[in-house]
Amino acid sequence: MEGIYNFLEIHFSTRLQSMGWGNIYKRRVKVFAVALIIYFDYKALQQREKWANKLKIASLWEKAHERNAKRVLNLIVELEGLWVKLGQYLSTRADVLPEAYTRLLKQLQDSLPPRSLKEVCKTIEKELGKTMDDLFLDFDKVPLATASIAQVHRATLSDGQEVVVKVQHDGIKAVILEDLKNAKSIVDWIAWAEPQYNFHPMIDEWCNESPKELDFNHEAENTRKVSRNLHCNKRCDDSKPANHVDVLIPEIIQSTEKVLILEYMDGVRLNDAESLQALGVDKQKLVEEITRAYAHQIYVDGFFNGDPHPGNFLVSKEPPHRPILLDFGLTKLLSSSLKQALAKMFLAAAEGDHVALLAAFAEMGLKFRLDVPEQAMEVTSVFFRSSTPANEALESMKMLSEQRSKNFKVIQEKMKLNEKEVKRFNPVDAFPSDIVIFGRVLNLLRGLSATMNVRIVYIDIMRPFAESVLQCNLNRGPALNPQWIYDTPIHSDVEAKLRQLLVELGNAEKILGIQVCAYKDGEVIIDTAAGVLGKYDPRPVQPDSLFSVFSATKGICAGLVHWLVDNGKLKLEDDIANIWPEFGSNGKDQIKVHHVLNHTSGLHSAMSDINQEDPFLMTDWDECLKRIAMSAPETAPGHEQLYHYLSFGWLCGGIIERASGRRFQELLEEVFVRPLKIDGELYVGIPPGVESRLATLTIDMSDLTKLSNVGNRSDLPTTFQPQQMAQLATTLPTIFNSLYARRAIIPAANGHCSARALARYYAALAEGGKVPPPHHSSMPTLGSHPHIPKFPSQQTVKKQKSRKRTGLDDHGPGQTQSSNSSTQISSGHDDKGNVYIQIPSDNRCSIDDTSSDNLNIKLFHNPKLHDAFMGVGEYENLTYPNGMFGLGFKRSYSTNEELIGFGHSGIGGSTGLCNIEHKFAMAITLNKMSFGTVTAKIIHLICSELNIPVPQEISRLVETGSTSQLGIGKPLIN
Repeated sequence: MEGIYNFLEIHFSTRLQSMGWGNIYKRRVKVFAVALIIYFDYKALQQREKWANKLKIASLWEKAHERNAKRVLNLIVELEGLWVKLGQYLSTRADVLPEAYTRLLKQLQDSLPPRSLKEVCKTIEKELGKTMDDLFLDFDKVPLATASIAQVHRATLSDGQEVVVKVQHDGIKAVILEDLKNAKSIVDWIAWAEPQYNFHPMIDEWCNESPKELDFNHEAENTRKVSRNLHCNKRCDDSKPANHVDVLIPEIIQSTEKVLILEYMDGVRLNDAESLQALGVDKQKLVEEITRAYAHQIYVDGFFNGDPHPGNFLVSKEPPHRPILLDFGLTKLLSSSLKQALAKMFLAAAEGDHVALLAAFAEMGLKFRLDVPEQAMEVTSVFFRSSTPANEALESMKMLSEQRSKNFKVIQEKMKLNEKEVKRFNPVDAFPSDIVIFGRVLNLLRGLSATMNVRIVYIDIMRPFAESVLQCNLNRGPALNPQWIYDTPIHSDVEAKLRQLLVELGNAEKILGIQVCAYKDGEVIIDTAAGVLGKYDPRPVQPDSLFSVFSATKGICAGLVHWLVDNGKLKLEDDIANIWPEFGSNGKDQIKVHHVLNHTSGLHSAMSDINQEDPFLMTDWDECLKRIAMSAPETAPGHEQLYHYLSFGWLCGGIIERASGRRFQELLEEVFVRPLKIDGELYVGIPPGVESRLATLTIDMSDLTKLSNVGNRSDLPTTFQPQQMAQLATTLPTIFNSLYARRAIIPAANGHCSARALARYYAALAEGGKVPPPHHSSMPTLGSHPHIPKFPSQQTVKKQKSRKRTGLDDHGPGQTQSSNSSTQISSGHDDKGNVYIQIPSDNRCSIDDTSSDNLNIKLFHNPKLHDAFMGVGEYENLTYPNGMFGLGFKRSYSTNEELIGFGHSGIGGSTGLCNIEHKFAMAITLNKMSFGTVTAKIIHLICSELNIPVPQEISRLVETGSTSQLGIGKPLIN
């Protein structure tokens, strides 16, 4: 190998010299020659490893690392320039690089061969316009340190002040610019030879930022700015601002383009282990404070030093041995929006919040070519992982390698790529250059902690700083935010009063984000959005924002069952086992459809153990249907009404899919979403592409404490009493903020909708199924979001075209239509050329019917639909006597015990309801789970102002004014 290197160097150097191109091109040859040698050395070892003795493999790799590290070191020392910076960076990566590299490259941190004193003095006198004798009483001939761009000498100014003088190497500018070109060429070559290694974003950012280091005036101003931001001084003050960091930064005395004079600070270098030990320095505390200083710069100031390698730090010799930060030539200024996005990305990784993470990526301009939210979360978690001491570097490298292989395997399966194609596939479509230096800083800090042999938990140290930047921009309530109520028209006097109430609740911190929409006589009278999308998401709630509404979804699910009955595909008296054969096991053969809708099937606690086993099992639709089918009832059907808090959705879902022969989500879209023109604003299981509109759940901790003190309720299963609900509620945000839960089909618990979509659904039900006039009162217009389909591959399309699709006909589940069926499958393309399948339809509310403002569309045709929903009249024998539930909906009574309507609420307060006599419907969606109190106050106000009977449980709750009363559970879960 060395022979090849010498041949290449001599051959190309001779040719270039003869052509008159000089030393610049000789540098390029040296760089590429060494790169090729190292590349082929490792490739050869990979081949040799296949037949080598396993006991000798480790030794072979150690020797390879040693010789190649020496090659890199020798090349860098010879060339200097930008390559020194690269070597310094690599020397800090003890967490991922072999020990031979970090050990040898540490020599580059402050001990390069110095430039001559004559060159240094000439530069100083030229830049400052004075002789050395006029400038200094004393000037040390031996430099304190020599780095890639400059070297530093200790000196005494003519006024007696102790300083250090940083002097730029003569001719270094041309060398740095050429080195950048060479580095970019190497990156291009690596990307070609090993496509899975793409360093273009990093080198592009270096090409933009590195030349700025060549102007010391720029560094001087950067130093002053960081010092001001961090409130640096030489003593510890008793009065410290929030998130104060205890570090020192030298004062700037004078600067020119090539000379920088700074205050002298007596300190010990980080790599001087003996001196640090002699001083009794706590290395753990030291590195933690350096990390805090960078967290402050990044998240609070948005202006940070991009080069935290060990050579740029000292430790003060005087107690309390504070870090001294040096060299601010390479800095990065972040915009306010990017700073917030980085903070959100960090906190999303800490919380495991997929939605917030994807929103943060979108805000910073990071785009992916495929939908891999789980892998994105894993990669981000690795990015912010705790550092490891150097002696754990091998294990860390192994973990990263395994993670990388796992992610590429996911990409390969998702994209149907072969081994060669997956190596050349780049999942990132757009990579913002602004975050490259941010990533480099985190890697350098991790390497620094590994070098110092300490463990840093970045999640804990950086979290307060990331939270502070969002809290500064996240006005907690309307008192500090005049735009807290989203700017939409006021439709009525009652809406104006509602907004006043929302402001009061917002100032009391009872509301984070909320939507309220109401219909009266088929017309919109309220459509208000207020607050923000999440605790760490200061974007305003808009009319089209999507909220997780938990059990309010049950009302949608029940509606689908009634639609099948209305269309003759199902009967309320049917045995479920006749529709769903697998369901008949374990004593469930007598359970009928109306038992499920009435919560009297005896399966109230089915699947209740899923949270203990694995909460994310509920995201597996087919597995959950299988488990429900195999479950055993606790009571005989019809004998006891106990709320089916989780099992209800899978029971209804299994009935819906077996009776219709269709997938749950397809039927939902066709039966309700499109006829109601609420496309893109009502989902049970969100599709990819709507994450930016999602509100993030959080908990009202004061209400949670009160809930824990509520007594048991006889109408709830033993597994769903208030105390159990309080415990469950603490885990709900973590589970249901994740995309695993949001994208799943959980009809009892994970509907995502806007209040205006949910209110429109109930407005149609209040009118006996008649679709209200179009809703155009707020922007963007309801229904203007196209539903985002899941596009199958070309192969899937061909398979589906080759067979008949099961439709809503008189055949049993699983049977196909006859060839002369009028229902056809059509395929087409969206505006990006993706192939998709249009869902067949034979229902009475086809898409053609809803393409115009047809006011005569009806979702249902049963004239006694309201009796069916409430389980009264001829349907009374199908319900539990005096029960709180009808057939799929909770009955709503006035204070004088009169049955006035129906609806359904979810844990946390999101609610949909209607009053039949007054043709009134409304919906509330919120992201701060308040367990009924906020919802009750809103409903009470609106009903009172409209002279509509206030629902009994709402009136009771408002009158008591305390969530410690038994009534809290009523609006909470129904």
